[in-house]
Amino acid sequence: MIEAENLWKSYGRFQALRGLSFSVPEGSAFAMIGANGAGKTTTIKVLMNMLEPTRGSARLLGVDSRRLSVRELAQVGYVSENQEMPARLTVEEYTAYLRRFYPTWDRELEGAIARQLRLPLERRIGHLSHGMRMKLALLCALPYRPKVLVLDEPFSGLDPLVRDEFMEGLLGQAGEMTILISSHELSEIDGVATDIAFVDEGRVLFQESMADLAKRFREVRVTLAGEAARPSHAPREWMAVQATGNVLTFVDTQFDEREIGERIRARMGDVRVIDSQPMALRSIFITLARAARDGSA
Repeated sequence: MIEAENLWKSYGRFQALRGLSFSVPEGSAFAMIGANGAGKTTTIKVLMNMLEPTRGSARLLGVDSRRLSVRELAQVGYVSENQEMPARLTVEEYTAYLRRFYPTWDRELEGAIARQLRLPLERRIGHLSHGMRMKLALLCALPYRPKVLVLDEPFSGLDPLVRDEFMEGLLGQAGEMTILISSHELSEIDGVATDIAFVDEGRVLFQESMADLAKRFREVRVTLAGEAARPSHAPREWMAVQATGNVLTFVDTQFDEREIGERIRARMGDVRVIDSQPMALRSIFITLARAARDGSA
């Protein structure tokens, strides 16, 4: 449904994208995560043909992004934190204006979403709060039942209640859509995303399913008989290695419950206790971001 292959985007000497590649499986909720400035929004703008890549290619619904026609765009929903909408129109006037562009627009669905999101139909867009404008953008993207929904930092600046209402509105209508979402608000996509790509400085460091990611990352705590010391030749897959007293902690990025005990004892000798815990997406992201910053990822 969505593909990026060796994308580069230059602004003078600055490389916003540097050989970025990923593929979004059909029917997935695919999250691009990364710090602000990592290249997520630039990638989305290339996919939507708002920007032309310097090199490489992107495909949306099987079509080169530089050749998207009205036919393809009518099957794509788009929500962005910086989306511009006519301030002088009311919510009801704006949705009425959009209906004529989409033959598949479902008025009944529009009404159901507006009620679920508690949108004031009579209020002018210029008088809406940021959270209400984001909910309006979602309302405008769903009634024509797009095959692909693109969400660019949709949670930025939203209070927790509005975020919950936004997600409820989205998940309630997701159906068979393929969703691409960029975000650094990791707690909001944890439990929603089925697949993930970690973007750093214009590159994708890895892409995999959330199930596989959660399975292979573990926080490991090792209690030793004597003073703990950082192993001089720790495996590359061990990150954030720290020694305090008789306890050694690290993040194992290739966790295997059948082998972890043997691997630790081979390097540390007299081990008393080995404890491993699953990691939240936010903790995984912070570990990888620090490793990328330090050049160890």
